[in-house]
Amino acid sequence: MPAGLDINADLGERADEDAEADADLIAVISSANVACGGHAGSDTTMLLVCRMAADRGVAVGAQVSYVDREGFGRRRLDVAPADLAAQVRDQVDVLCAHAASAGTTVRYLKPHGALYHAAAGDPVVAGAVIAGIAASGLDLPVLTRPGGALAAAAASAGLTAYAEAFADRGYSADGGLVPRDHPGALLTDPSAVADRVRRLIAHGDVMAVDGAAIRVRADSLCVHSDTPGALAIAQAARAALESLGLVVTPFAGPAAGAPR
Repeated sequence: MPAGLDINADLGERADEDAEADADLIAVISSANVACGGHAGSDTTMLLVCRMAADRGVAVGAQVSYVDREGFGRRRLDVAPADLAAQVRDQVDVLCAHAASAGTTVRYLKPHGALYHAAAGDPVVAGAVIAGIAASGLDLPVLTRPGGALAAAAASAGLTAYAEAFADRGYSADGGLVPRDHPGALLTDPSAVADRVRRLIAHGDVMAVDGAAIRVRADSLCVHSDTPGALAIAQAARAALESLGLVVTPFAGPAAGAPR
């Protein structure tokens, strides 16, 4: 059994004036995936979340995406690899500036939405994401699906890939996530989330929607801030970890995003 485990959540996706929900979540989690302007987020929200993270000792991560605010980054777009790399670099750069203003640093990168799935499954997209990190001048670890194309591309570039599991999303029998428009896509019952977390720690697997046990490796557990009842879900996940004697702690250390 590990000594500790990370809980991450997507923050800074709301309107500038609606920060209360993010403040509540950041008190529970240990890593904040901050929307960098591609699918959501603004200068105001980025700076605010970075300040809250710095105050709480929460790690800041760049949540990069396709530039698609209309589709909330959940549509796969046909973007040339060089252009996608530039978009990733620009999103990392702007968040780094706000993190520095807040007295913290960007410690890792996690793609959002359609880019997350595309980078995990397509080596060309994964390579563009890694090229964007390289262009930023930082050695940022990536948080991604274990065994996917982004994890492989990160390893080839000498970067660390951390494995992510989902506390609030349904798994299909092939180990992927149930599409959001399908039944069973979301887990909204905090007790079911707690059961999933305990099973993951005890057995190293989660139950798919068809009842199959899916092997899952996790350095971090994700809770989506737009899942109904996200705060209660995050609290249940944290309580389950702590009931097993695990410390909720960031997976990425302070020096993870050191310049090259």
